[in-house]
Amino acid sequence: MDHITFLVAVVIVTALAFDFTNGFHDTANAMATSIATGALKPRTAVLISGVLNIVGAFLSTEVAKTISGGIVDDTLVTPGMIFAGLVGAILWNLLTWLVGLPSSSSHALFGGLVGAVWVGAGSHGVRFDKVVEKILIPALASPVVAGVAALMATYLAYRITARARKESVTRGFRLGQIASASLVSLAHGTNDAQKTMGVITLTLISAGALGHDAGPPVWVIGSAGLAIGLGTYLGGWRIIRTMGKGLTDIQSPQGFAAEAASTTVILTSAHLGFALSTTQVCSGGILGAGLGRRLAEVRWGTAGRMVVAWLITLPAAALVGGVSAGVVKHGGNAGTVVIALVAAAVAAFIVLASRRNPVHADNVNETHEVTIRATEPTRVGSAA
Repeated sequence: MDHITFLVAVVIVTALAFDFTNGFHDTANAMATSIATGALKPRTAVLISGVLNIVGAFLSTEVAKTISGGIVDDTLVTPGMIFAGLVGAILWNLLTWLVGLPSSSSHALFGGLVGAVWVGAGSHGVRFDKVVEKILIPALASPVVAGVAALMATYLAYRITARARKESVTRGFRLGQIASASLVSLAHGTNDAQKTMGVITLTLISAGALGHDAGPPVWVIGSAGLAIGLGTYLGGWRIIRTMGKGLTDIQSPQGFAAEAASTTVILTSAHLGFALSTTQVCSGGILGAGLGRRLAEVRWGTAGRMVVAWLITLPAAALVGGVSAGVVKHGGNAGTVVIALVAAAVAAFIVLASRRNPVHADNVNETHEVTIRATEPTRVGSAA
């Protein structure tokens, strides 16, 4: 325990705070379509998702190893750099949550770390070949694969059940969605909780508490799983609305197809150690399911805004992480305190801004878009 300094403890707490935001930011990945189709009640859905995220955290550590010893040189990384990278990731998560955009928490984390290590240790501290192999290529391929798989599954589902009673089809696929959404939650815990495990492990390696190339200790796995599970239970209702109602009008066969396709892609990538974005995978699956149903409407404007958010997530988080790392590097402990206070103030402002237009379990299935208003809503019941 001699290696656990005050700064290391601060970084671990900050990492778990990021994991918490990851949970409520990405709840939509698993449960948005099931909530939208009525397969699960909103609060029941987030409870199931939270529990299964915790269970999923214990299934694999391959993604954690990719982060702790893959994309950056752990011999050059310091706890201060990791802290700065986490600040960039957390602020981006909160900002995109406020406006209801399902951006990638994973890419926010990767961008924050890359920017912080680049500024703190130089460009040679970042293993760009691994960034391309383990992050960028999966980011491009995974939503396409999930989308094509969901499109084909949706088409087949409607063809096979074309002569069946609509009520029976809806009831059957809603039951199937309970299972498929649960699998997405399990897969999400397997993939996303590991990212925080990797960050904490990297911190412990940089502080000398663990050897190089070490895997995450059991207490790291457990705490990361619990943090993401608690965040998931609170429910990122703004993003759930966007995913469930903003992209297309989802029916139960489409929801089942999208969830099944997403689960397959996420679990496969976790096994291979690819730290992909579950947000992008699930969004691709939903879009594919929308295209797979005849005469279904796909809201390309919302999809376009999501893609823009995906494109700028890495550089935006890297910029914040880099600036934060510069302040920490030159300001020492005082610089760390300044960054922590500024980040806390920005986070508090975002949370207060969200209360102007609340989205919660009771209005999550309304079809209004999430926006930031300059004035109070003029219509009773309107929501962000």
